[in-house]
Amino acid sequence: MFKWGVRVTRLAAVVLSLSFVPAIWAAHVNPSTLNPKKSKSTKVSETQHTRRRMRHLAHGRTPVHRTAVRRNTAVHPAGTGTGTLTRVSVSTRHHRYHERFFMSSFAEGIEEGDITAGEDPVVRQAAIDALGDMNGTVVAIEPTTGRILAMVNQKLALSSGAQPCSTIKLSVALAALSEGLISQDTEVSLGRRSRMNLTEALAHSNNAYFEELGRKLGFEKVAYYAHQFGLGELAGYDIPGEQLGTYPDEVIPQKLGGVGKMCSFGEGISMTPLQLGALVSAIANGGTLYYLQHPTTSEEIADFQPRIKRQLDIGPLIPEISLGMAGAVQYGTARRLGLNFNEEEILGKTGTCSHDGTRYGWFASYANTDRGRIVVVVFLEGGRPTFGPKAAEIAGLMYRNLYDHNFFIAGTPATIPAASEAETRP
Repeated sequence: MFKWGVRVTRLAAVVLSLSFVPAIWAAHVNPSTLNPKKSKSTKVSETQHTRRRMRHLAHGRTPVHRTAVRRNTAVHPAGTGTGTLTRVSVSTRHHRYHERFFMSSFAEGIEEGDITAGEDPVVRQAAIDALGDMNGTVVAIEPTTGRILAMVNQKLALSSGAQPCSTIKLSVALAALSEGLISQDTEVSLGRRSRMNLTEALAHSNNAYFEELGRKLGFEKVAYYAHQFGLGELAGYDIPGEQLGTYPDEVIPQKLGGVGKMCSFGEGISMTPLQLGALVSAIANGGTLYYLQHPTTSEEIADFQPRIKRQLDIGPLIPEISLGMAGAVQYGTARRLGLNFNEEEILGKTGTCSHDGTRYGWFASYANTDRGRIVVVVFLEGGRPTFGPKAAEIAGLMYRNLYDHNFFIAGTPATIPAASEAETRP
């Protein structure tokens, strides 16, 4: 009985002692840690890496507006069209810009009114069939004489011309080669990690490459060679209705791109299909710049005599430029020509640009054959379906038509001897 009383007394003492524990614990706890509202600061301490990352994310959310649309200053050529509105969407980083075209790429009856009595009927029909209902012109030239074998849509072919777009690169390439600035293998730096030679620049029509050449040559030299190659003067000899293109007397303003843009896609220049045809004929024949002639009767054909405007000192340079022109057709901007014709080697250069609601598509080429020598210039104007590769495709159709009519086997029906020195005109 006594032992049981002792146990009860000890148990009561333990219970009494536990009742004082909360008070003792509370005396040792900092009240501020239990009440967050009394904390002096709740700011999170960010690391330097975190702050950089946050700034990067914030910048990425800011809209960046970058547009690839450029303003051109070429002279608008006379031509036909229905005024149909087409649009091309030019992508920016977060927006799209719609370039509006007000001229149709298609037309009917464009060859009506052409004077055709002195033209080669096979060549003319091949050109008409190839052009189809596209709004444009096709000019075919015999490069060894300067005779125009066919000129479809003569109103447009003889107009005041249009911006040459990237076909101006032929003139610039010959100027740079003539000055010894480059060879076909010279690699030009286009940026921190990009370099390109002449062959690839012509084949892919690289604007940055030719802008760099233009800046290194300077306007005076660029203009000198352009005039030597026939720009800024009539290409024809007594061709009724032929109008003159324009080449500026001074470099265009820097806000329009200066000499660089003049050399990359012909900003500020107006060139006619006949002028381009005469230059490509000189490349095809080894350096003779002929006056182009367009016989209009059988009598004029019988009395035809080639007339030399001047000899160009480009003979040694032609092999260097030819590789790029061949590359354009084989794998570059003009490769659509091969969809229709690949039996003979064709060398050429495309051009695409737009001005004031009209897009231009150029392609100038020649067949590199022993027989059936011919230069073909296709110039198109219109909307979205109009561009340089389409002009190359049309040229391919024309070469196909000529080939199917044995043009490259029998030669042209009216082959005329080359001009003698007595027929050379200063």
